[in-house]
Amino acid sequence: MGIAVLSLDDALRVYRDVLGLGFEGVRVVASEGVRIAMLRAGDVKVELMEPTGEGPVSRFLERRGPGLHHIALAVTDIHEALRRAVEGGLTPVDREPRVVDGNKIAFIHPKSTGGVLIELVERAGGT
Repeated sequence: MGIAVLSLDDALRVYRDVLGLGFEGVRVVASEGVRIAMLRAGDVKVELMEPTGEGPVSRFLERRGPGLHHIALAVTDIHEALRRAVEGGLTPVDREPRVVDGNKIAFIHPKSTGGVLIELVERAGGT
């Protein structure tokens, strides 16, 4: 799950320091214009996303403010997952997967999923 935040430092104080989620590190994804802190709560990974400039997360924050941005679902074959989504009547944001940090990703538009942006992720190396 991805949570858009105005300040990673402030959000880490809440999610890591107060709520006790396991901290896995911070990385910058320049192609998406974000700095991401990865946390873990059991089997669930949480991305805290702070914009570093213009991009989808900064536009989201301008329109809606901080909060849940998307949920990510791991898939073993992203092309098959996209095909099934389209056949099932969902609207892809990405008609073809893109590669971010070595992972193949594609988004499904929230207008076709009851208001939730869904990210399909085929992890590099299949893990």
